[in-house]
Amino acid sequence: MLGKRVLVGDWSVEPTFGALQRGGETVRLEPKTMELLVVLASRTGEVVSREELLSTVWPGVVVGDEALSQAVTKLRKALGDDVRAPTYIETISKRGYRLIAPVKPPAADPAAEMAAAPARALSRPRAPLIGLLLAFLALGTYMWQGRHPASLVGKEIQSDPAIDRVSKLPTVTVTPFDSLSEDPAQVYLARGITADLTTDLSRLAGLRVIGASRGRYLVSGSVQRTADHLKVNVRLIDSATGQQLWSERYERAAGDLFAVQDEIVARLVAALPVKLSEAERNRLARRYTRNLEAYDYFLRGQAALLTRTREDNETAREMYRKALALDPAFARAYAGLALTYAADNRQQWTHNGPQALARALELAETAARIDAEILEVQWVLAYVHTQSRRHDLAIAHLHRAISLDPSFADAYALLGSIYTYVGQPAKAIPLVRTAIHLNPDAGYLYFLVLGRAYLFRGDTEQAMINLKEALSRNAANLESQIYLVATLALAGDKDGAKWKAEELHLLDPEFSTGRWLQSYPMTDERQKQRLAGLLAQAGL
Repeated sequence: MLGKRVLVGDWSVEPTFGALQRGGETVRLEPKTMELLVVLASRTGEVVSREELLSTVWPGVVVGDEALSQAVTKLRKALGDDVRAPTYIETISKRGYRLIAPVKPPAADPAAEMAAAPARALSRPRAPLIGLLLAFLALGTYMWQGRHPASLVGKEIQSDPAIDRVSKLPTVTVTPFDSLSEDPAQVYLARGITADLTTDLSRLAGLRVIGASRGRYLVSGSVQRTADHLKVNVRLIDSATGQQLWSERYERAAGDLFAVQDEIVARLVAALPVKLSEAERNRLARRYTRNLEAYDYFLRGQAALLTRTREDNETAREMYRKALALDPAFARAYAGLALTYAADNRQQWTHNGPQALARALELAETAARIDAEILEVQWVLAYVHTQSRRHDLAIAHLHRAISLDPSFADAYALLGSIYTYVGQPAKAIPLVRTAIHLNPDAGYLYFLVLGRAYLFRGDTEQAMINLKEALSRNAANLESQIYLVATLALAGDKDGAKWKAEELHLLDPEFSTGRWLQSYPMTDERQKQRLAGLLAQAGL
């Protein structure tokens, strides 16, 4: 049905143009909202589960139930449907949604078909967005020693010779491992193995790890775990020749997960063109935890943290605490716990933001004292300092992280954010472009950061492109909506800005620009005033 006009109830639906028509009325739909309608219309009368809708409309992208709920709300509003007495979309409690309006092809209209043909010939289905949101599975660490320059805000990271050196190294891509379990909850294990393997390989000085299957060497695999059994398949392929360099199937007791991970890394290193120093061998031999149950809770916490909702943030905090109860020296769990408190402040889920940030810093510093060599810990320290508006400290952490791993994509992205926050968006753009090149599968955040920088540079066209891409990957992200409203206002599209402002209020009915800016880490007052003025034009 995608791309073909169809009648749904009283509405004529044209997916190619993202529009609904009824009589002389035309309603525009966002891409994800239209895709949702397409899926429901292709299964009219059937109950489509929330899980299936999430995987179909947001393929390969980590989003929470909130994104789906918001898309359904927008679709109902566009159709003029009433949730209490629906004539289009029916909610089936604890199961999913069902389109109950009749669906049929439109009456033949040769003139309309001829007019639409050129546009349809040019249209193409959007490629699936593959990969995982690893923004909070970032790869940086540095334990602050109390010494930093008076100001690092103007420092150019691109001038670091380590970046030129690393560009000549062999490249490796670890593609997301498939979960073969029938239990959807087991997906987090496949994600965890992918993330840990990526981290292990990125710590080797003789390799460069990049995303989106662009590396010379491709690592892929699958994982399945039951209560007492573990199956892992791994392959290493030379993408230049298509030759399979190594493959292995592991069938072990479930408790042997760490031993299997260690063996996979050792075999990959042996098959790849890289020589290890003694220090690197020692780092690879050191696991983050040896407590399998603690690791399991940690992975569940990471999965919950990625969705960025208040409820899931609480779930993540509970999982990290359970992991630490089993292994009090689990530095990564401390780092994850720190991020839950930083989120409380950033999302204004607490009445005492400064207290939440202070707690986040305590936990992040505890993680660094346990193990200052873990890359992820360093990124968390930088993130917490950024939210506290201590940007010089954050930049120092990120520079140190990049010196440890010059292909650390999330460090470049966070640096880009900071440069925009301090009023230097021109410096942000090449940094975020570098991040996207290194890890194109990171999700919506990189495109938000890039769109934000272009807005403050006055380039509304590129701001629009990137912010719309961010929202296509995460329709429920409030900040992307805020900046899109501002971009439309700057471009002179007052109607579009007001329409987007209404959608923003669906995400957060109590949104207030002044209240939102209170916890925002931007320190450049001119930019803050400019943003507030643009939002005011849209009625926010």
